[in-house]
Amino acid sequence: MAQPDTNDFLAGVIEGFYGPPWVQAERLELFDWMASWGLNTYFYCPKDDWKQRAIWRQTYTAEETSTLRELIAACEQHGIRFIYALSPGLDIRYSDPAELDHLRLRFEQMISLGCPNFALLFDDIPDRLDAADLDRWGSLASAQCHVANTMAAWVRERLPGARFLFCPTPYCGRMADARLGGEDYLPTLGRDLTPGIDILWTGPEIISKEITVDHAREMARVLRRKPLIWDNYHANDYDGRRFFCGPYSGRPRELIDEVAGLLVNPNCEFQLNYVAFRTLAEFVRGSGPWDPRAAYLAAMQEWHAQFATCGIPISVEDLVLLGDCYYLPYEDGPEAAALFQKLAALLGSDPSGWGGAANDFRATAVRLRDACARMAELRRRPLFYALCRRVWELREEMDLLERYVGTMAASQADGSRFGSDFHLPGTYRGGFVDRLQRLLRQTPEGHFLPAASATRTGQASRDHLHKDTPAVL
Repeated sequence: MAQPDTNDFLAGVIEGFYGPPWVQAERLELFDWMASWGLNTYFYCPKDDWKQRAIWRQTYTAEETSTLRELIAACEQHGIRFIYALSPGLDIRYSDPAELDHLRLRFEQMISLGCPNFALLFDDIPDRLDAADLDRWGSLASAQCHVANTMAAWVRERLPGARFLFCPTPYCGRMADARLGGEDYLPTLGRDLTPGIDILWTGPEIISKEITVDHAREMARVLRRKPLIWDNYHANDYDGRRFFCGPYSGRPRELIDEVAGLLVNPNCEFQLNYVAFRTLAEFVRGSGPWDPRAAYLAAMQEWHAQFATCGIPISVEDLVLLGDCYYLPYEDGPEAAALFQKLAALLGSDPSGWGGAANDFRATAVRLRDACARMAELRRRPLFYALCRRVWELREEMDLLERYVGTMAASQADGSRFGSDFHLPGTYRGGFVDRLQRLLRQTPEGHFLPAASATRTGQASRDHLHKDTPAVL
């Protein structure tokens, strides 16, 4: 595999998630990381910038332009390509020439700030046209191609070297298979979209466990150009209880030769993305077979410097164990997986036969519980704020399970009467959403079935919140 052309291959970070955007200081820290690691692209499209998506026709205020000008200048100083996107698809009228004027006005303002590259995004929108648009264009793909081709040509008249990106409405294999956007949407893009426009693609899924060389080649055949990967593997805006600090994985290094670039759309919390960005950089700039676990351990060793505390230090080993609990969407890290298997084996067997296995589990549980608690002493407070809700939930689980295993190992009794003064009904694992989540269970194949608790009446469920549970201390 050849090293990618640093002037052509896009490797970097998308700020494109749902939720609070990063603050300026975080973005500037990101650019320092990227420049030192060899990442070359920052793609600005946070969903919570209303003028990027919800009210895309409105220009930025003087204060907003000052922020964007600083970002663009910082990228230039660091040798990083800045890309700005608009997402007009929620309400654009494709057949109205005034809409193109709005797009030109928005892009013109960004050009005046020094923006060198642009994108139009048509993701997460209704896949239908109004009567006037359907009558003129015949399909959503044709209407979007017209807008994108017009704007790409307009931008390149002013900025001949500009990169121009396009995000389709069906942006993964599953969406395309479901005919989102209409019949032949992707082949129409491949045929009608100007060849120099990059097409963003997330892989077989919105969050793809794997992206293979064969998949990338098939998409290149359909799109008539190499796909540009918008990689959601570390994104967490769909699940506020988790974050992902595992390595860049599930993609072979040979993929680099088959795509126009690799851009990661990561955890919403900037502070939690060090390993994702660091391992992406190693994946792109390194050579030879890719070892995700080795890259993870090396990156965690570096990240550990940010975990200085005002109390008992957090060891690298404890940080790795904690990170394994928040690894990747489809897998736990090895240490977390081993801990889970040990616990599952204990709970599935008679306490009289637990022996030393109970002590082994309890020692690891206490170690993990205490590491979570020590996060409250982090000197880097934004890092603690990003972690606190997640790791406190993990701390509570470890505390409960360690107490349960300890009590059962000591008494070798039936655990049906075990309780804890620290974990009371309605407060611990409480709330409406939690109860909803218990009504359906998901099979490994992805199907949903009623859980056993789903047969209870609503009154019985409410009564459960108030019944007394004896504590075993």
